[in-house]
Amino acid sequence: MIDVLLGLQWGDEGKGKIVDVISPRYDIVARFQGGPNAGHTIEIEGEKQILHTIPSGIFHPEIVNLIGNGVIIDPFLLVKEIEDLQQKKADPKKNLLISNRAHLILPTHRLLDVASESLKGSAKIGSTLKGIGPTYTDKTARSGLRICEIFRTDFREKYNELKNYHLSLVSQLYHFSYTDFQLNGMSFAEYEEKWLASLEKLKFFHFVEGEIFINAEIAKGKKVLAEGAQGTLLDVDFGSYPFVTSSNTITAGACTGLGVAPHKISRVYGIVKAYCTRVGSGPFPTELEDETGEKLRNLGKEFGSTTGRPRRCGWLDLPALRYAIMLNGVTDLILTKADVLDTFDKINICTHYESKTEKIHYLPSDILGQLLHPVYTEMQGWMENLQKAETFNQLPGAAKDYIAFLEKETGIHFEMISTGPGRKQILERKMHIIKQ
Repeated sequence: MIDVLLGLQWGDEGKGKIVDVISPRYDIVARFQGGPNAGHTIEIEGEKQILHTIPSGIFHPEIVNLIGNGVIIDPFLLVKEIEDLQQKKADPKKNLLISNRAHLILPTHRLLDVASESLKGSAKIGSTLKGIGPTYTDKTARSGLRICEIFRTDFREKYNELKNYHLSLVSQLYHFSYTDFQLNGMSFAEYEEKWLASLEKLKFFHFVEGEIFINAEIAKGKKVLAEGAQGTLLDVDFGSYPFVTSSNTITAGACTGLGVAPHKISRVYGIVKAYCTRVGSGPFPTELEDETGEKLRNLGKEFGSTTGRPRRCGWLDLPALRYAIMLNGVTDLILTKADVLDTFDKINICTHYESKTEKIHYLPSDILGQLLHPVYTEMQGWMENLQKAETFNQLPGAAKDYIAFLEKETGIHFEMISTGPGRKQILERKMHIIKQ
C-alpha cells in the first residue's frame, strides 16, 4: 500500500520536515508532481536544508527516493541540488531514482515563463519563473521532452526544434527578446550551455520505469510514502484558479504522478499550518495586512524558500481547510508551526464566509467574483513556549483547546503537533475517535 502526504493550504505548510521525520517508517519516498518551484525545508542538527526536486527522504541513506513521472525536471537545478547534498554528506547516487517519464524543463520554458508574466503586468499569476507552467503546457500539448529521451541519438535535434518554436513564440507573441534575459545571473546562451552539460552529468544516475518499479515494490510489501509539493489550494482544477500551479496537488495526483491505482492508497496525511500563508498573487480571504500579519511573518520566518519573497499571512481558514480535507480524503492531520502563535494573547479562526446573500462553508469556484467576508471565532492564546513541551499532555490548556476546536470542526484527528523547526520538535499522539 501507499500513504500520501500533502499540504492542505497554499503551500509552505512544512511538508519537508514531516516527511523527513516519518520517512524511517517507509522503504520508499516518492515525489509525484511539481518541480523546482517547490521548496521543502528540513532542519538537521541546527542546519537548514532546502530541497526543490529531490524527495525529502534523501537524508536517510537506507530509503529509496523516487522522482516520479508527474514531476518536471530542470537538469541544471537538479544537478546543483545534488551537488549541494553531496557536500552535506548525502549521496543521491546511492538512493535516488528518476522516472523515465518525467518531463524536462528547457531553458526556453523559463524564458516563456518570464515573457508571459511580463506581458500580464499587474494581473500576473506570481510565478516562481522556473518554467513550470510552460513545461506542463507542452506536456499536455504532447510536444514536451521526457528525460528518457536524453539517451537518444536524435535528442539534440528534437531539443533544437522545440527551442526554436519557443523562441518564435517569445518574439512574435510576447515581443520579448531572449538576448536581454538573464537566468541565474547568466545570459541565455550561458545558461543553455550549463543546462546541456548538466544533462551529461545526470546520465550517470539511476533511471527507472517509475510505475513498474513502484508497483513491483508495493507487491513485495514495501511501504511507500508519496510526497506532494505546493498545496491543495494551488491545485490546477480545485485551487483558487487562475492563481494556481500547473499540476494536480491533491491525492488523485499521486495516482497519475506515480502510476498507482487509487485502491492502493491507504492513509492520507494532511499538513496544516496553525495559520495561513500565501506567496504571490491570488485571493486570500483571511489575509492580515496589518501589524498582526507582519508579526506572523517575522515570527514564522515566512519568506519563500525557493524565491525568498515575503509570504502573505493570515488567520487559519476553516472553510478552505474543510474543502481540502474533502478533496484529499484526509485520514490524519498534522499541525505545524503552532509555536509561532506562542505570543498571541488572542487567536482568530475563520469558521465561515459571508457574502451578500448567504453563509459559505467551502471555497467557492468563483472566489474572485464573490465578495467574501471571513467570520471569526476568537480563542484564548496560550502565551507559553510550546517548545518546552515533550509530550502532548504537557501542552498548555489553551493550546489543547485550540487543537480540540479544529478537530471538532474538521472531524479529523491531529496525529502530530510540530512545536519548532527541528527534527525532534514534534509531538506524536495516539489515534482516537473525534466526537462530532
